[in-house]
Order: sequence, then C-alpha cells, then structure tokens
Amino acid sequence: MIRYPRSIRARSSLAASALALVALAVVGATSSLAVRYRVQDDAFYHVEQIASQWSAAARAGTIPRMIPVSGDIRLIQLVDARGQVVAASRTARGRPPLSTMRPPADDRVQRVTDGRVLLVAIRITAAPDAPVVLAQRPVPALLSGHLLEYGLAGAALTLAAIVACTSWIAAGRTLRPVEAIRARLAEITVSDLSLRMAVPPGDDEIARLVRTANQTLDRLDGAVAQQRTFAFTASHELRNPIAGLHLQLEEALLHPGEVDLYDTIRSALSVADRLDAIVGDLLALARLGAGEPAPPELIDLGELAGREAPRAGRVPVRVRADGQVWVRGSRIQLARVLGNLLSNAIRHAESAVDVFVTTSTGEAVVRVADDGAGIAPADRERIFERFTRLDDGRRRDAGGSGLGLPISLDIARSHGGTLQAEDSPHGAQFVLRLPLIDDRPEQHAERVCAARQQF
Repeated sequence: MIRYPRSIRARSSLAASALALVALAVVGATSSLAVRYRVQDDAFYHVEQIASQWSAAARAGTIPRMIPVSGDIRLIQLVDARGQVVAASRTARGRPPLSTMRPPADDRVQRVTDGRVLLVAIRITAAPDAPVVLAQRPVPALLSGHLLEYGLAGAALTLAAIVACTSWIAAGRTLRPVEAIRARLAEITVSDLSLRMAVPPGDDEIARLVRTANQTLDRLDGAVAQQRTFAFTASHELRNPIAGLHLQLEEALLHPGEVDLYDTIRSALSVADRLDAIVGDLLALARLGAGEPAPPELIDLGELAGREAPRAGRVPVRVRADGQVWVRGSRIQLARVLGNLLSNAIRHAESAVDVFVTTSTGEAVVRVADDGAGIAPADRERIFERFTRLDDGRRRDAGGSGLGLPISLDIARSHGGTLQAEDSPHGAQFVLRLPLIDDRPEQHAERVCAARQQF
C-alpha cells in the first residue's frame, strides 16, 4: 500500500517534481528524436555531396583509379554493372563492393544505414549498365550508443531536482503563515476566546482566511458569552422557586401543627407548575438553537389565529383576517407564537385584544394589539431578551418565565420572518411578519396532479 506524505509541503513538492519529470521526459524523447534525425541527415548530406562530386567525375570520365579522400569519408568505390570495383579510395581498395545495392533509374540516389555506418549509393546515369558510386562513413559519435539519451536524462533529473527544491521553498514560504495561524489557534481555549490572529497585509487567500477566522472567533466569543449569561440567568431563575419550595416543605416538616398542609401543597404545586413552564421553555429554546427542522406545511394564519384565540377569558379576543393568508412552516411552532402573543396581550389588556391578519408586499402580517399600559420605546428591544420581565408583567403574573417572547422571536426568525413591538395608539402592539405563500392548497394539488400526468 502506497503511503503519501501527510505534509502539504511534501505533497506539493512531490506533485511538482512528478509533473516536471513527465514534461521533461516528453521533451527529452522529442529532443532525442529530433537531434538524431538532424545529425544523421547532416551526415548523409555530407556523404551525398562527396558521392555526387565523384559521380559527376565518373560521367565526365575524369575519375582516377585511386580516389583521394579527406575527413571522415574514407571509403569510396565506383562499381560497374557486373559488381566489379573500377575505382576506389586507398582504404576501400582491394575490398569487395561496399554494397550490392543498385539504385533504380527513376531514383538514382539511395541512403542506407545499419546503425554503424552511413552509405550513399548514386547511379551515374539512367542507362541499364551505368556504374554506381558508393560512399560510406561511420555513424557520428553522438548517434552511436545512448550517449545522447544519457545526457538528456541527466539534464532532466537535474531540472526536476531544481523544480522540487524551488517548490519546497515556495510551499514553505506560502504555508508559514498557515502554521502561525495553527499555532495561534492552539492557544485559544473556551475559557479565553479573546485572542485574535494578526492579519497579514494584502488581500490574498491567507489574509482572507485570517479575517474569516477572527470573525468566526468573534461570533463564537459572543455565543459563548451569551450561553454563559443564559446559564447564569437560568440558574438564578430556577434557584428562586426551588429555594421557596424547599423552604415551604421544610417548614411543613419542622412545624406540622402550625402549617396548613393544604395551602402548603397548593403553593408547592404552583411552584412546580412554574418550574415545569421554565423547563419546557428552556427545552424549546434548546431545540430552536439546535436548528431541528420542523416538517413544513401550508398554514392559513387567519384560521390558525382563530383557533388559538380563547373563546372565553378575562377579556374578549377579536380576530379579523383579510381572507386566507397562507404561509409555509410548522403549525405547532407558529401556534406557539400566536399563543404567547395572545397570552401576553390578555395579561396586560384592560378591555379587549385585537388580532389583525393581513398581507403587505409579499408578507403575511399578524398584529396583536391590546389596550393596556403599553411598552416604553426604551424597553421594546429588551423584552425579547431571555428571562426579561418588566415590572408591570411581574405584578400581573408572578409565575411567568420571561421566555415566551424570546421563543417567539426565535421561531419567527427560523421561519424567515420578524417579530417586533411597534407603536400603537392604545396599549402595546406586537407585529409578526412571515414570507407570504401565494400558492393555495387547491392550486398546489392541481400542479402536482398535472406534473404526475406528464410522466
């Protein structure tokens, strides 16, 4: 099993070297063939020039019986039609013909090589009995053996080594900031998220990576701080009713004759109900924070608001809907939002609660208004913080958890909408906005049937 290097630096250098070797191998093979062809062609051309010179002399009848030579061409012969050597150079004299080849009349010049020598045969004339000039020389030293290939291979390996070294150095310089980022991140712990990495100059990939990492750390730091605050506040909110319940039960045990057991049990049940409400709200927040997807469905907000509005209560609830207003989402979660808003409005209303379900520029809008004391502008953002309860709310309902509005806001955001407190002529007004769906259930069913019929 082949094991590849774990280091990016080593892998990049290895890949660069392999690519360089492949490219250099192709270039080397091509160069070897080109050089061999060129050197051999030049050598043949030189031999052909000498042979042509003595062929012309033979046609003129001026060729000597002892043909003078110079350079690398030592073997020259003039062979007649019977294969007899008529004239030859000193080295070729007394030898049999260098070749039995006789070029045809229509192609008087022929080149032949056996890998050791280069031979050129030239027919003097087109006549049937025309003699042939043969000239021969050794193959050039560059073409003998594999010296050329060895030289090219050595050059290719040298260049590949240079490429590997250069890639190693360049990768090291490129990855040096990444190693610094890794070392800096290793210093960051959950207990201390204040450390940040220095952003290198420029706008390259490394700089963008550092900026993104710092932004992620900022968000993580904020989330951890929010979770710590939430845990502290939740512990505080749970500790008070638990301490009160413990005190009541302890008093009943220590002074059984002086305590009304019925009142004690009823008070304990009231505290238990509050604890159950707080725990249920905490679980709902945890599910929303975990992003658990709810099965989407088409919901008519007007119909849902009518279902959630209590038929009888402390004050009447009037629901007014502009026809059918459709949204897509979780019916259970949106019902909880409307229930929280209605409960909050009924708690603070003096005489009535009004619910308006309308549409506006691609949005479904639900307004829940009461005629109570209202909410001060300075508190309209704060009331959506977890465990935040205004003095008027504590006075009207001491058992609330302070999580209803934060849960409603998280549900609205998970559905792509918003929830906020807005101005109202009388009392408070909460406005829920969700993406409007123009698709009616009947139209959706018709399109599904039409699509199935196409297949």
